[in-house]
Amino acid sequence: MTTSRARRPRPDAGAQDLVARLELEIAQLRQAVSSHATVDQAIGVLISAARIEPRVGFKVLRAVSQRTNIKVAAVAEAVIAWALGEDLPRQVAGELDRAVQQYAPAGHRLKRPC
Repeated sequence: MTTSRARRPRPDAGAQDLVARLELEIAQLRQAVSSHATVDQAIGVLISAARIEPRVGFKVLRAVSQRTNIKVAAVAEAVIAWALGEDLPRQVAGELDRAVQQYAPAGHRLKRPC
């Protein structure tokens, strides 16, 4: 008994392009979810450290990002590291204090959480 091996049709270039685009989109979505979680954690640190509302915490992170030309996720990572005992980069520290003073209610200061 002989078996014939049927040739599989090769996917066309359009299908390969679609697969590549979808794989890229999946990678970007995974990164976005990860960045979002990091930003949320940093907002939590700011809520605790400066006693501010979550929406204000995001405004603070965004302001620091814009003033330092550092991505919001990278600023968020620095804030989380600071809460865990590391020093903030000097540029971020200055802008973070400034942003908290600008957006937080009067008298609210940034204090490292215990």
